[in-house]
Amino acid sequence: MRSHALLDELSWRGLLHQHTDEVAAALAEGQLSGYIGFDPTAPSLHIGTLLVIMLLVRLQRFGHRPVALVGGGTGLIGDPSGKASERPLADADTVMANAEAIRGQLERFLDFGGPSAARMINNAEWLVELRAVEFMRDVGKHFTVNYMLQKDSVQGRMDAGISYTEFSYMLLQAYDFLELRRRYGVRLQMGGSDQWGNITAGMELIRRATGMDAHAITSPLVTTSAGTKFGKTEAGTIWLDANLTSPYAFYQFLVNVDDRDVGKYLRYFTLLPKDAVEELDECVRERPAQREAHRTLAREVTRMVHGDALLRPVEEATQTLFGGSLAGLSAQAFEVLKREIPCATTDSPEWNQMATLIELLISVGMFESKKDAKRAIQQGGFYINQKRILPDELGLEEGELVHGRFLLARKGSKSYALIEVVRQS
Repeated sequence: MRSHALLDELSWRGLLHQHTDEVAAALAEGQLSGYIGFDPTAPSLHIGTLLVIMLLVRLQRFGHRPVALVGGGTGLIGDPSGKASERPLADADTVMANAEAIRGQLERFLDFGGPSAARMINNAEWLVELRAVEFMRDVGKHFTVNYMLQKDSVQGRMDAGISYTEFSYMLLQAYDFLELRRRYGVRLQMGGSDQWGNITAGMELIRRATGMDAHAITSPLVTTSAGTKFGKTEAGTIWLDANLTSPYAFYQFLVNVDDRDVGKYLRYFTLLPKDAVEELDECVRERPAQREAHRTLAREVTRMVHGDALLRPVEEATQTLFGGSLAGLSAQAFEVLKREIPCATTDSPEWNQMATLIELLISVGMFESKKDAKRAIQQGGFYINQKRILPDELGLEEGELVHGRFLLARKGSKSYALIEVVRQS
């Protein structure tokens, strides 16, 4: 394997923003341990974080050892990088609960067995018990205030003001790198480009305190062609936790990215090889209406984050809501639909009467009134299980229940609701 094969991989994917001059030689020496820190300021990582997670994934695929550092200690302070104002301080119990949740998410992406087994480390291991006087003597003495003021994470906050707490974050992250170097032989830190100042501070501390080498790689921050922040929607942040962002909503976010961005995101967030990505680039140029690249992006990333068991019903539900047949639609897909579209539940023995069905659909907002429902039926715009309902139709047959309990109602081309019939025992 060539010494800079990993760098070549990151480069063609657009993931190489900055790196130290000696990192290629260090990678060529043999297995290198590299880390990325994740601060538990929320109970879940978000889709933007997936970019740096993929740095660890690719590092491992090239035979090196990835280290995921969960910031149980630094999370008590919070990184000022990229923040316009001071973030609220979380209590210790919240930070530790978040750290455990994030640990579980990171374990989905990395292999913790074999010769390149990943490590998961919490910096509370050394930060929580750290003494202030010891820290100032052993770490603070290596940094001048002028040096710290030059860093982007501090410069960006000078006008609005920055507390000593957040100002000191750079030193804590530098100390993390030092401790990882001493305890676990970690020689590489990776992260987003906004972390370059913090990373180089850690390298400087390692050099001054131990004389040992240390290296850095950063990736660009994820943006959209429209200039908006990736992973932010009108509904809020796209989280990796299925309880905060449903797998269906996660898939829809990706399948609807701008044509100008889909090729970039295929490079960033998937493991597809170069020829496959370039073939999908051509699909976007030559056959944009087919949206093959978008579906591939959504499929690959949803599978990686949520697994095949959740991907399959999400794809089925997506196909159904865009006019597909109900034939072969699994019960799991209906469970997905229950979370995503209005759902009325009934145990009425008269569930199959059209009047009862209309009342149920009024209750969940599909129709404003019986008059509105009658108008839709007369205009041929009301469907149950993708079958048009005629004006003189009074009810449904028992066999029209899908999986013995579901009916999918549609008004027009895009308005859907689900009716679930619960049998009385």
